[in-house]
Amino acid sequence: MKIIKNLFLVLIAFAIVSCANNNEEFSKVKHPDWAKNKNIYEVNIRQYTDEGDFKSFEKHLPRLKEMGVDILWIMPVQPIGVKNRKGTLGSYYSIKNYLSVNPEFGTMDDFKHLVNKAHEQNMYVILDWVANHTSWDNNLITEHPEWYTHDSLGNILSPVEDWTDVADLNYYNNELRTYMINALEFWIKEANIDGFRCDVAGMVPTDFWNEARKQLDKIKPVFMLAEWESPELHKKAFDMTYSWALNGMMNDIAKKINTADKLDTLFNKLSTDYDKDNYFMNFTSNHDENSWNGTVFERLGDGAQTFAVLTATIPGMPLLYSGQEAAMNKRLRFFDKDTIEWNDYKYADFYKTLLTLKTNNKALWNGKQGGDLIKINSSNDKAVYSFVREKDDDKVFVILNLSEKEQDITLNGEEYAGAYKNIFTNEKAEFKANTELKLKPWEYLVFEK
Repeated sequence: MKIIKNLFLVLIAFAIVSCANNNEEFSKVKHPDWAKNKNIYEVNIRQYTDEGDFKSFEKHLPRLKEMGVDILWIMPVQPIGVKNRKGTLGSYYSIKNYLSVNPEFGTMDDFKHLVNKAHEQNMYVILDWVANHTSWDNNLITEHPEWYTHDSLGNILSPVEDWTDVADLNYYNNELRTYMINALEFWIKEANIDGFRCDVAGMVPTDFWNEARKQLDKIKPVFMLAEWESPELHKKAFDMTYSWALNGMMNDIAKKINTADKLDTLFNKLSTDYDKDNYFMNFTSNHDENSWNGTVFERLGDGAQTFAVLTATIPGMPLLYSGQEAAMNKRLRFFDKDTIEWNDYKYADFYKTLLTLKTNNKALWNGKQGGDLIKINSSNDKAVYSFVREKDDDKVFVILNLSEKEQDITLNGEEYAGAYKNIFTNEKAEFKANTELKLKPWEYLVFEK
């Protein structure tokens, strides 16, 4: 029953809060050592090539490696439900069978070959996982209807009114929990993937994810990304959560709803609410943002690259979505075929420069492995955001004009003083205390030493 499920989730939430007040009840997630300086790239297999399959995408691996990509987050690869399907091809997130591969993408052997080739390129692969719901023609509905959420009349429900193509799973049932953990383990053992991106993770009880992570780590150290924004998920289950608040803030700054100085409020809240070793995924686009809210150019306009620099240099792990390196400026259709137009990979060198810096400069490493963000105040903090990050002998100095107007500013203090190299031009630069600068509209400057 829906009421029973909701009551159960409330009790779980109460238990989590109670445990949070007793620190001995929680152990921190141990990140895989390899994740400390990594970035992430979301792969939309359906739209990546005309063929829309694993083999065709695999040909892009050398290019992505050259660009500096580390972690491949592959959108769901399982068969898609037909019953109540939306569009001609359906939603990737309407899973018909958790243990097989969508034949439109290829075979299980094709997928395993792709994973192996990625590993040969020293890249890692995480698979998108949909634990909250299934398609209406998933065999589990007929074999185990008690695993689903029902209304007072016994009808199986969708998790959200508009999600008519999927049926809600009920984690009150322990047999469902066991099945789902076994399914997660299957992909680690069978395909040797390195972790999961978990769809609407906060709609599934946290204690399920805690147990799943515990069991998966027994097989190999995994990397877990939650599509959610909650400190609780970091404690036992997830390495990284979404930085939706940052994405919304960037959109608002671009639309002049907010000003650059409001970033301080956001960063201060994050540092208060989260542990320093929690990872945030910083992004200007992903499959949801692109398809439903607009391309980066629709939302961020001429500031798209400037905000990309921000996501790559503040604490957190930067995400690229398929096509961003090609300056893709169209909303990809979500339920139908809509191939990315690659053209000349206009921004490949831009992203390569940022991702290389992320990899090599310890100041930008993830979690406690990286340096703290130290804000540099200026004569116009409402338009310009500047900061330094430093770790051991590495330092990064960033200046961003987050406005469409030219800015004449003075950078206060001397925290940034010293000799640097501009990462985009390789030119040397030296800064003294209270430096004066003229910035072009949306100009970004990144210096390292």
